[in-house]
Amino acid sequence: MTAVTAPVEADERRVGSLRSLYAGNARAVVARALQATRSSNWMVVASGFFEPVFYLLAMGWGLGSFIGDVTLESGRTVPYAAYIAPALLAVSAMNGAIYDSTWNVFFKMHFGRLYDAMLATSIGPLDVALGEILYALLRGGVYAIGFMSVMQVLGLNLSWTAVLAIPAVLLIAFGFASVGMAVTSYMKTFQQMDWITFAMLPMFLFSATFYPLSVYSEPIQWVIKALPLWHAVELVRGLTTGVVGLGMLVHVAYFLAMIGAGVAFTTTRLRALFLS
Repeated sequence: MTAVTAPVEADERRVGSLRSLYAGNARAVVARALQATRSSNWMVVASGFFEPVFYLLAMGWGLGSFIGDVTLESGRTVPYAAYIAPALLAVSAMNGAIYDSTWNVFFKMHFGRLYDAMLATSIGPLDVALGEILYALLRGGVYAIGFMSVMQVLGLNLSWTAVLAIPAVLLIAFGFASVGMAVTSYMKTFQQMDWITFAMLPMFLFSATFYPLSVYSEPIQWVIKALPLWHAVELVRGLTTGVVGLGMLVHVAYFLAMIGAGVAFTTTRLRALFLS
C-alpha cells in the first residue's frame, strides 16, 4: 500500500508546486499593462520610438555625410547610415525592454504593491514574470516594425533578410526584459536603480554601435564581445546588410541563455518575496 501511494504523493507534490508557480494566466498581467499604457503611459511609449529615429537622422545622415562609407568585417562596404541604423534598432529593443522590466517593475513592486495583490489571487509568480516580459515584447515589436519601416523608406535595408530583424529584435527584447526583471527584484532604492543606467550607457556607446570594433585593442574587444548589446547589434546588423552566416547562431544562443536564466531567477525571486 505504501509502495503504491508514495509515487502518487510525489507526483501530486510536483504538480502542486508547478501550479503554485504558474496558473496559465499571464495574459491577465499583459491586459493590465496595456490598460495602464492606454490611460497614462502612452507618451513614454511613443518617445521610445522617436528617440532612435532622431539619432539616425542626426548621426546617420548628418555625421554620416562627413564619414562616408564603412567597411564591415566581411569586407562589404555600406553607407554609414546603413551601418548604424540596425545598431540603433537593437538599442531601441534594449531600452524599451529594460525600461518596462526595471523602472515599471520597481514601482509596481515597492510602491504600487501590485504584485502583492496579483499573487494573492490564483496568479503565480511565473505568470507575473511572463506577463511583464510579454508586454515588453509587444512594445519592442511595435518599435521594431515602426523603425524598420523608417529604414525601408530611407533605403537602409540592404537585403531581403532584413525581414528577419523583427523576430531577432523580439528575441533581444525578451533577453533584456528577462534579465532586467531578475535584477530589479533585488533592488530596494532608487539609488540602486541608477546602477542599471550606469551599466547601459557604456554598452550603448562602445558595443560597435557607431564605429567598428576593430578600433579597440584586442583585450578590449574581448570584453565588449561579452556584452549582450554587442551580440544584439551584430545579429541585427548582419540581417539588415545581408551578411548572414552560421556565426549568427552564437548570438541567438546567447539570448536564449539570457531568457532561460532571467525567467528562472525572476520566478524564484518573486516566489521568495511574496509567497514565502
